[in-house]
Amino acid sequence: MQDIVTVQEAVTAFAEWLEPTDAELDAIDREMPVIEADIDLLDAQIIALDRTPNELDTRRIRRARSVALALRLVLANRVAPLVPGVGA
Repeated sequence: MQDIVTVQEAVTAFAEWLEPTDAELDAIDREMPVIEADIDLLDAQIIALDRTPNELDTRRIRRARSVALALRLVLANRVAPLVPGVGA
């Protein structure tokens, strides 16, 4: 019979150095509007899943998609110069 080994060491092996850095937390903060816009888009799509989408559903999805794309564009334009080897 083989012993069953727990994964406690793997679960509890996290040290402080594995926590997100300040730079990573700042990146998450910069991306938060895009994340929230994607959530709004998913909410609009989920609402329309269980029925035939009406005009209001279509507008809600279209508006949420436009906002999400616009925010992604803003984020991409803001982050692009920070990529090594790109820009100044």
